[in-house]
Amino acid sequence: MLRKWEISVSKDESCELDVWPHIQTLTADVISRTAFDSSFEEGRKIVEVLREQINLLIQASFFAYIPGWRFVPNRLNRKLKSNHNETGELVKGIINKREEALKVGKASNNDDLLGILMESNHKEIQEKETGLSIEEVIEECKLFYLAGQETTASLLVWTMVLLCIHPEWQERAREEVCQVFGNREPKFEELNQLKVVSQILYEVLRLYSPAPLLTRTNVKEIKLGEIVIPPGVSLSLPIMLVHHDHEYWGDDAKKFNPERFSEGVSKASKNQISFFSFGWGPRICIGQNFALLESKLALAMILQKFTFQLSPTYIHAPTRGATVYPQHGANIILHKIQCVLLSQVFRIHAV
Repeated sequence: MLRKWEISVSKDESCELDVWPHIQTLTADVISRTAFDSSFEEGRKIVEVLREQINLLIQASFFAYIPGWRFVPNRLNRKLKSNHNETGELVKGIINKREEALKVGKASNNDDLLGILMESNHKEIQEKETGLSIEEVIEECKLFYLAGQETTASLLVWTMVLLCIHPEWQERAREEVCQVFGNREPKFEELNQLKVVSQILYEVLRLYSPAPLLTRTNVKEIKLGEIVIPPGVSLSLPIMLVHHDHEYWGDDAKKFNPERFSEGVSKASKNQISFFSFGWGPRICIGQNFALLESKLALAMILQKFTFQLSPTYIHAPTRGATVYPQHGANIILHKIQCVLLSQVFRIHAV
């Protein structure tokens, strides 16, 4: 992605790009490589079909309360069924190859998600005669795609937009990245040194949480304050509303202020559980660390190579789909920089 941006910028030293589709492709490639390393191209196809499926499901949700609507053989429902079958077959084909290798005693050389899941499940079946069915493995893989691709893309694009709007924070983040990495490729074990970048990502998650709503169904009777809720009730937790509530976040609740996370997430608000972009408790998102590491790494590499500002053509229109995304894209003007030169300037300034 960065190479493509550099080619575009090198022509005139700056260029205007809608970075949203680029970032979507980036996160799709990352999740494909992570889940199906040895079947990368097949993984990309799965991402494309699942992305279309998400958009179709959003359309179908408008008719969810019409009894029997999902059984009507209209164009939308036929396409939903077709996509469901296609993703199932694609994932099943990859799984079958791995299962055959395991049956003949050939251990997988892959350390991708599917390889780890398949080997663990194979051992579970051999030792305890229990384990996931192939259908359950398929659903696990689909869930990892859905949870790990669009959400990270949403976080990255809103981070770039907000750093355009607040250039002082863009400079602070770049200064930190250049001091830690210079023009070197960032290393995994060094990412925890990015304190300012972490604060920025948390604040973006607060203001533009990829998932604006969290839904849970209680399995037994529960009492919340004075309200008794019987089992089987679906509860919607409005992440976006809580994240913007003045009662918990103060008078500047709707303003971009990463400083509020300078002492960590637990001390950022008046209530410890006011920040739950990844959920909370025993069912907190299993991909939380993965998403944050991916975002830190991508943002650090972007900051090393480019400064960026909003284009006059940019239209701010956050829209709720599967995640909160920019309805009209994210038109940004990129300028190429040399991080090694900046790091020298910062060291001289510090002296």
